[in-house]
Amino acid sequence: MNPRFLSSRQTFVSKFVFPALWISLFGLGTLAMWTGVMTGEDEKGPPPAERWIFLALWTGGSAFILWSCAGLKRVRVDQRFLYVSNYRKEIAVPLNSIASVTENRWVNTHPVTIHFREPTEFGFHITFIPTMRLFGFWSSHPVVAELRAAALISPPPGA
Repeated sequence: MNPRFLSSRQTFVSKFVFPALWISLFGLGTLAMWTGVMTGEDEKGPPPAERWIFLALWTGGSAFILWSCAGLKRVRVDQRFLYVSNYRKEIAVPLNSIASVTENRWVNTHPVTIHFREPTEFGFHITFIPTMRLFGFWSSHPVVAELRAAALISPPPGA
């Protein structure tokens, strides 16, 4: 059986394209505010407080986007292995190496984190964006239960 994709097709865009566009475009806008390129009718640039606010937003937003997007992985599964890729390298991890599976229901993409019993080449855990589904706002993504069942893991209390 060929491995089946668990991760969304939008993973590449979320990992590479979105961060590059957001960081560079917001950064250019912030730079334009600081260099005087952005002026109003009075030929004055934005007030200093506004410049500092935009610089802080750009810095904080860039850090958050890199933290949440740069580590995303592409994930496939078959009956015995989980295939994890960072788009440069792919590793095969036995399903029985999975210690737990969690997800973040507060984010609309429901990122899923797989925690391993032993460290892999990508560390003790990986995060991926599962395939999108309509109207799955607060419910757990089915891939979480599927991975728990494949690894013979009981769900945590309250999940």
